[in-house]
Amino acid sequence: MLTIDQLSTPCLLIERRRLDANVRAMQTRADGAGVILRPHTKTHKMVALASLQRSAGAWGLTVAKVSEAEVFARAGCEDIRIAYTVVGEQKVARIAALGCQVSFCVDTIEAARQASKVLAAFGRTVEVLLEIDAGYGRCGRRWDDPDLVLWAKRIASFPNLELVGILTHEGNAYQPGRARAVMAQARDRMLATASRLAEAGLATPERFEISVGSTPSAHHFVNAKRDGFTVTEIRPGNYVFHDRMQVLLGVCTLQQCALTVLTTVVSRHRNGDGTERFFVDAGRKVLTSDRAPGSDEYGQLLYHARRMVPHPHARLTALSEEHGWGRVRGGGTLAVGDRVRIVPNHACVVVNTQDAAYVVDGDEVIDQWPVDARGCVS
Repeated sequence: MLTIDQLSTPCLLIERRRLDANVRAMQTRADGAGVILRPHTKTHKMVALASLQRSAGAWGLTVAKVSEAEVFARAGCEDIRIAYTVVGEQKVARIAALGCQVSFCVDTIEAARQASKVLAAFGRTVEVLLEIDAGYGRCGRRWDDPDLVLWAKRIASFPNLELVGILTHEGNAYQPGRARAVMAQARDRMLATASRLAEAGLATPERFEISVGSTPSAHHFVNAKRDGFTVTEIRPGNYVFHDRMQVLLGVCTLQQCALTVLTTVVSRHRNGDGTERFFVDAGRKVLTSDRAPGSDEYGQLLYHARRMVPHPHARLTALSEEHGWGRVRGGGTLAVGDRVRIVPNHACVVVNTQDAAYVVDGDEVIDQWPVDARGCVS
């Protein structure tokens, strides 16, 4: 039997029981709200985990980039949504070559025209969704743009593009105390957008997709109806693992976090004020430099990993490329050679730094899953 004590650090650990509970909980929420769960795989980038999500009831997958779509298409996924505005003849040609049902986003006439031209050369028609800015302010046409309908008509007129719906991302839900309000606002604005498009003959409630997505907003998701339209799918990603950011946002508890980074204390020294500084073997190349809302720490050090008890004295306050370090106050000490588990601030970025993750049940390693789409960012 392989145990975590035999693993080389730093490495990623996935608690299988917590993972299964997180997958079931989000699927139950989606089913109860009458929406499809199309999970975003940019969080885990693992074929094995995507298979687990689909077995639990998820319909299709969401990816961020064409290269991710290629990985999951080769693995047998039959329905992939690229929740990204695809620009570039090469990328569109790669989409055309995918041997599965695929859709992607457009938010400019220029990108739609280019995609139409490339797809025509391949003799293929591909589904597209209009990306809508429902309040986040990133990509997408603003939901209240007076020219939105004219813009949508132009895109719908291009050959080899089949307009099937609208899509948004509630990135502004990553604000403390705002997730519920952002969810409702995005939902209502997307329904209003669908109604405008229906008036122009571009949508019907029976055949038009309304896609929303983020883990904080999905945690509070409640569907609604306007002029026959309802939200048809949600696309959370982080929910499979959760992380310290989700904990501080109130989305989950620390005990629901399924992903931790196993590290080793490689050095410690006394400071002049009586505190101790310690160093672990995971730095920016593993934990990344992301911070959580209202915190200056680079992850949550655990005192008791099985019970997910935070360390009462130690804080991880700085990173270099290969080192993480912090201070210990009070009665707690960390000795050289000690193994420490850290709940990362942002699980999605951390996973992309590793080739594989170990699936564990307590101290026992029960599987190893490759991060199949690691580095797929094009």
